Amino acid sequence: MVKDGFRFALPPLVLGIVLMFFHWWLGAVFVALGLFVLYFFRDPERQIPSEPGAVVSPADGRIVEVVDEPLGDRPGKRISIFLSVFDVHVNRAPVGGQVRGVEYHRGRFMAAWNEKASLANEQNAITISAPAGEMTFKQIAGWVARRILCWTRIGDEVRIGQRIGMIRFGSRVDVWLPADAEILVRRGQHVAGGATQIARWQPMK
Repeated sequence: MVKDGFRFALPPLVLGIVLMFFHWWLGAVFVALGLFVLYFFRDPERQIPSEPGAVVSPADGRIVEVVDEPLGDRPGKRISIFLSVFDVHVNRAPVGGQVRGVEYHRGRFMAAWNEKASLANEQNAITISAPAGEMTFKQIAGWVARRILCWTRIGDEVRIGQRIGMIRFGSRVDVWLPADAEILVRRGQHVAGGATQIARWQPMK
């Protein structure tokens, strides 16, 4: 459980218990809301793949895009993951290495499954220098999500699958891989953050 969850869940839970003495059905609604918030902030342990060159999913959700797309002047591939309000929203590092960049950009709050959300929405881009090279992934706010949390800073050393942040209440995460990476997932597939291997990316020889 992410500790912030209790801060959001306790008010409706307490209010709901009080209201049940006067209007049980209204109290039940608030209690249910509080329980759902606790469910949303769950943070289960995951079995992290140990295969050399493994790239894991940074988030739970459904793959909505796998496309060829450069990042800056680097050719590459983008994998986009849509997180519904029912998915775990803790984000994890797709590879291990040193954090070289953390860039926050204000933007719009389009629906996270919209392909334009990758560029137009409020987002936080994290770049990690891994043994095979640099990889960038983005925490992207959606129509419901209005708060991006990042728990890592430039210079930090992170492990593959390590918890690095969270996006509250529905969102999207994009991962950019170099063109020579082997993609292991397909559009429509459901992935688990830190547990599902989405690509194989070996250092160049």
